[in-house]
Amino acid sequence: MVLGLNLCPFSHSVVAQDQVHYGVCSGTKDAQLKQFYVTELQRLLDADEQTIATSLLMFPQGLEAFDDYLDLLDWFQQLLEQAELTEHVQLASFHPKYQFEGVAFEDLSHFTNRSPYPTIHLLRQAQITKALAHVADPEQIFADNIETLNKLGRQKVELLCPWGK
Repeated sequence: MVLGLNLCPFSHSVVAQDQVHYGVCSGTKDAQLKQFYVTELQRLLDADEQTIATSLLMFPQGLEAFDDYLDLLDWFQQLLEQAELTEHVQLASFHPKYQFEGVAFEDLSHFTNRSPYPTIHLLRQAQITKALAHVADPEQIFADNIETLNKLGRQKVELLCPWGK
């Protein structure tokens, strides 16, 4: 859905150049989930950006509840801050039940961050900065994504993203 609808205008090139690392966590316990994240974060930091430009970390088990996912995401962010890595890595988050705070439950905007599995996207800050240098209004990307989904309508969006119903 993200590529097909161009919801992330920066994703096409890294996918086409096979620079996305896909990590799937097999653990379900809190310590296993955290260790997986630390290992994958280190893999990204150690890799040449031409080899691994970005990483998608998927958690198919153990984070079905959105609140549990948000708690773990908060821990991940705190770790980045404590390790002083926020200048190097940024997190983007996706979940089958993604819900923006303060937005009505039925709003289609939630589908911009819905995915088949709880997923954390590790993005290199330098690449984001480089990509955004060519975008006049970065805030407009999200607004355009919502407009795209609203034009499609609920039925089509749910067909494209059945896990997000």
